[in-house]
Amino acid sequence: MESTSPRDFRANLKDYMDLVTEKPLRIQRREGDACILMSESYYEKLLNEIYSLQKSLVSSNQALSGQTKEFLLDTKSRLNRFKK
Repeated sequence: MESTSPRDFRANLKDYMDLVTEKPLRIQRREGDACILMSESYYEKLLNEIYSLQKSLVSSNQALSGQTKEFLLDTKSRLNRFKK
């Protein structure tokens, strides 16, 4: 991840805006605070990944705690509706 100062960021705003379409940018203050600038599509991908991981975690917890029920496929009755 690229890193820059706020002063350099302001001076080269257009270049950094173009850069963040490819990867996030860290803007580091002298005091130690930092901000991350990223494209909207990268942000959306992160949100989708977090949502997917949360769903997986909930499913795993339900399975481990026994909150699931067995699902059996009854292939004969499902296929009968396609017969003429």
